[in-house]
Amino acid sequence: MKRITLALVIIIASASFSYADTVTMAINHFVIKENPFAKDEVAIIATDSLGNIRENVNGMFNFTVNGLEDTLKFEKGTAFYRHKLQRSTFLYARHQNDTGVHSILYYVYRTDDKLTPIHIPWYLLLAIPCALFLLAYMFKRFIIIAIIIFVIFVFFNYHNGLSLPTFFDSIIDGLKNMF
Repeated sequence: MKRITLALVIIIASASFSYADTVTMAINHFVIKENPFAKDEVAIIATDSLGNIRENVNGMFNFTVNGLEDTLKFEKGTAFYRHKLQRSTFLYARHQNDTGVHSILYYVYRTDDKLTPIHIPWYLLLAIPCALFLLAYMFKRFIIIAIIIFVIFVFFNYHNGLSLPTFFDSIIDGLKNMF
């Protein structure tokens, strides 16, 4: 009887230890939304490829947000980025895991009482300067206006936290994920 009890205890203990290291979660898709529990903060939510929340993601994950590395604690697929946003700004979130680098660019529009994250696709960042260049090339009279619009575009991006390296990182990461 003692041997049977000991054998059952060993089997149950080994079964519980064998599952401890087999479950590893990887975050391949994520979105940024307003934090419903804190004012002027955002939450990073792990999603699947269809945009559904992955509630089985729990643990500590390294993210780089606007060039600053931060370890975010995910609980039920949601992590809270604990930095207050004082004004409208760009947020470039980047996560690296075994499957590669996953990044996303958002413009967080701030009003008096809420934050509205707007996803900025990488191809839009590439299309605007290319369209201005193409219009300036096609219509010679449009060169001065295109230069002025381009300077306003660069100033708006820089003033709201989108530096030139972040601009190119976003485009390069988008091109890498395309192939």
